[in-house]
Amino acid sequence: MKKQFILLAGLFFLSLNIIAQTDTIEGAFWRPKPRNYEVKHAIEVESLFPMFFTGGYHFAVGYRYKKFRLRVSIINGGNYNAETAGVNNNSDNFKRYYQTSPGVFFGYNLWKNLELYTYVESHTFSIEQKSTGIKHDLKSKDFGAGLSYQFFIGRYVYIQPGLHLYLRASNSSDFNGIIYHIPNADISPVIRFGVRLWGKY
Repeated sequence: MKKQFILLAGLFFLSLNIIAQTDTIEGAFWRPKPRNYEVKHAIEVESLFPMFFTGGYHFAVGYRYKKFRLRVSIINGGNYNAETAGVNNNSDNFKRYYQTSPGVFFGYNLWKNLELYTYVESHTFSIEQKSTGIKHDLKSKDFGAGLSYQFFIGRYVYIQPGLHLYLRASNSSDFNGIIYHIPNADISPVIRFGVRLWGKY
């Protein structure tokens, strides 16, 4: 009886020791599989992939700490006409293209994978006058907010649709007496494809 008691006590304390270490044993059989929004640290890469269909590109890399995420990106819109997204000046006489431009994004998960973020992007736009084909570069510091949701396909791959509001100071360019005024605000839907390269739960 005494030996059985010692054996049971030993097993009990061994179990307590194992349970105390479950935070360091990922995927232990008694732990439920962690949800992708429960990650403590993660590195993610993603792309606004429709830019590739317009002859441009977009790449971003982000670091997530619990509900916070810091992301840096670079975009080139190719022949995508961003003028159609303008709120207070959607000009029929001009087209506006994203030249290669960097950006920094800072986000917070409001609920599960629903992310609200703010950003600043140092855009260089190529403004084209439709009637003449003349192009002028116009620089703009854009800032604003976005709301998007990460839909995970499995544990590592995700699609992230969202909506962006871009805000900027007034600026203009002179095309031989015809003045182009850049919109002070753009509203644009976005969709990104991403991969979580590494995560710690």
